[in-house]
Amino acid sequence: MRANVRLLINDLKRHNDALAAELREAIERVLARGWFILGPEVEAFEQEFAQACGVQACVGVANGTEALEVALCALEVGPGDEVATVANAGYYSSTAIRAAGALPRYVDIEPGSMNMDPAALAASLSPRIRAVIVTHLYGRMAAMSALLEVAGRAGVPVIEDCAQAHGAALEGRPAGSWGLAGCFSFYPTKNLGALGDGGAVVTSDAALAQRLRRLRQYGWREKYRCGLAGGRNSRLDEMQAALLRAKLPYLPAWNERRRAIARAYSAALRTAPVAVPEGFGEDYVAHLYVIRAPRRDELRNALAAQGIMAEVHYPVPDHRQETAPGGPPLPATEQAVSEILTLPCFPELTEAEVELVSRAVLEFFAT
Repeated sequence: MRANVRLLINDLKRHNDALAAELREAIERVLARGWFILGPEVEAFEQEFAQACGVQACVGVANGTEALEVALCALEVGPGDEVATVANAGYYSSTAIRAAGALPRYVDIEPGSMNMDPAALAASLSPRIRAVIVTHLYGRMAAMSALLEVAGRAGVPVIEDCAQAHGAALEGRPAGSWGLAGCFSFYPTKNLGALGDGGAVVTSDAALAQRLRRLRQYGWREKYRCGLAGGRNSRLDEMQAALLRAKLPYLPAWNERRRAIARAYSAALRTAPVAVPEGFGEDYVAHLYVIRAPRRDELRNALAAQGIMAEVHYPVPDHRQETAPGGPPLPATEQAVSEILTLPCFPELTEAEVELVSRAVLEFFAT
């Protein structure tokens, strides 16, 4: 981290300091009980998070990437199969797909939302595609009705990647409740973040939930008795579950504050030659506030010179990574990654700080 940084993308110290007493109480509760793996805290969090997501079951796992992998394995996706996904979401879905033994089939995005384009999905479907992973990028829910219709006509299940969409809802239905399964990360920077790694898969399919629970712990049907191939050790631990339980009640207020910050940024930057997020309803929880700007790298450097951190989420699309086999061009994806820039956005960001960042952006384009 640069020594002159005054304003972070996401200030976790400020975020967690506000809940210091509750977080300490959660930690002490787990220490006093002496139960650290798959105990009462995980069970309680799974119930509470399932209710928040409007589904019947939640299965805690080690992290968000493994949530996607376990979900694919539970659907028996494996070698010889392909999974449709986007290429602008940080290689996380690609990692999970490859870990399951399958190959990613990349689908282009809608330029406005930067989420999966239903028309592009329809054009990409083939008999080898066994599942679709739809990412709700930057906290904006994808066009789930249209995507589910396209996938449904082909008989292909949809997995939601909700790692950036905790608490978002579309047409009154929470993220994670649209697809056959919804996968979450609780990485510390997420809208609902643990103090370490953690993840979960949510579903209303009872048989799928049972398979997920077995797969996260070696494939056991009972202790030391493996009855399901593809199992692994991927468990949300008691400490992180307790911390997440302490934070979960605050998620709606945090998301509303994020929306307010995004709304203020977009209003302040309306005269700048940048594309800003629009629409601040329940389908958007502003996990990241991302603009599209000409001279992106120059702008980033100008902000850094004033101590304002800005990042690119994500600079290299999956199909252009060194480990990727390539594939056809994705024009909307490739255009977006050349322009995107993330500005600071977290619930504790003040109005004065929003004005500071906005003014710095405006001044850059005025020179």
